[in-house]
Amino acid sequence: MSETGTVLRGKFAGVDLDELVDWPVVRVWLLWGMFWLLVAPSVGVLLSGLFNYPDYLGSSLQLTFGRLRPVHVNGVIFGAFSSLFIGECYYLVPRLCGVRVPWPQWSVPLAWVWNLVTAAALISLPFGENNGLEAGEFPLFAKIPLCLATMVVTVQFLVTIGRRLEPPLYVALWYLIGAFVWTSMNLVLGILLPYMISGINSAAFHGLYIHYIVGLWLTPAGYVLIYYYLPISVRNPIYAHKLSLVGFWSLALFYPFVGIHHYLYSPIADWAETIAIVTSMLLIIPVWTVLVNFFGTVMGRWDSFGRNLPAKFLIMGALMYLVGCFQGSTEALRSIQQPTHFTDFVISHSHLTVFGTFVVWAIGGLVYTWPRVCGRELWSFRMGNWAFWLITVGISTMGLVLTAGGLQQGFQWMAGTEWLDTVLAMRPYWIVRTVAGISMDIGMTLLVIDLMMTAIAKPAGAAERPAYGSAPVPAGGAA
Repeated sequence: MSETGTVLRGKFAGVDLDELVDWPVVRVWLLWGMFWLLVAPSVGVLLSGLFNYPDYLGSSLQLTFGRLRPVHVNGVIFGAFSSLFIGECYYLVPRLCGVRVPWPQWSVPLAWVWNLVTAAALISLPFGENNGLEAGEFPLFAKIPLCLATMVVTVQFLVTIGRRLEPPLYVALWYLIGAFVWTSMNLVLGILLPYMISGINSAAFHGLYIHYIVGLWLTPAGYVLIYYYLPISVRNPIYAHKLSLVGFWSLALFYPFVGIHHYLYSPIADWAETIAIVTSMLLIIPVWTVLVNFFGTVMGRWDSFGRNLPAKFLIMGALMYLVGCFQGSTEALRSIQQPTHFTDFVISHSHLTVFGTFVVWAIGGLVYTWPRVCGRELWSFRMGNWAFWLITVGISTMGLVLTAGGLQQGFQWMAGTEWLDTVLAMRPYWIVRTVAGISMDIGMTLLVIDLMMTAIAKPAGAAERPAYGSAPVPAGGAA
């Protein structure tokens, strides 16, 4: 039987999907992901305090904003999100394909290489080892191993998909193929860009690179997770498979051109800026198609939503995606970018999408998968629910205050207000931002504690630990 309780048919008949999953591999990737969930966002909270108290971390060069911000950004992207995503892919790919992931002896070493290299790179950033490209700051000693590891994982999953039992591809696999293939190529660009492209062309290609990280890694990877975990957590089939493919192809066609919208009013060719604006607006198509699919999938299941913790994270992330992508498309317009560029409005957009959407979707997959890794139910639904609400209130508040503060900043600058006066006006917003970040950090800490207790607590009334994959309800209650 499948996770939704339906009987498997066709070539999947009689296949034990749990037996196909390499549980130790999933376990080590998810453990690293939980570690980064505690570390990387916490650096962001430390950074936010510098806006109101610039000297509270001391005078050390390594603890300045410019040195620590890349630690936060890259830690969230390559540490927290990527580790959780890859670990969850090792869980869902064999289940969707009906065959094991090949060369399993590579998978655990890959996890250690990925995360130890990421840790070394993050440690090096405060000491000035920085390539100067946002989301591409890592030095070569980290970029090359991460690129090679991505390529190896890509080959593993492509071979698994090639050996699948049934010819049709579920939409999550479409997005998975795109995410890994596109990112393998983009990481090569990230290696070459600082050394082979200069001047205004470097800025243009960096705009492409960073949006390939966001739009061709985080976005399709997030779609992989919600398209897999939302139907199985609410026990409903996906609302419209054809609609999901409209989302895939519109993402593939439009997203590669949007990066230059960061450089409007620059020496970059006007036609290139205009193409970026048009394609940014066209991204409304994949956003709306996937959101219609997500909320359509939950129809008829809202009555059980209160105790369905994975689904709550997934739907909350979808709501953040709606708001964040509306911001992203509209701020690509020249008239909107005038008052918003260089302001906290852009920071609101990045937090609502990168954390509020993609990291939250990865957390939803984690809450579903980890109890199955441990062979038991979630240790405390109540603690998990507290974590959910602390994270939700935190990211919602942060998005709201940064949007409002950013608009105030922009219009004050356009009105000719003295810059220092605009900084003073922002101080209350920045205080609330820090408090919101603390709320998110407390929520993630509670969640990780809950998941660790799930791993070490003895199942009630059981003398022996259940087998991998045997947790009947991973959300802490009946789904």
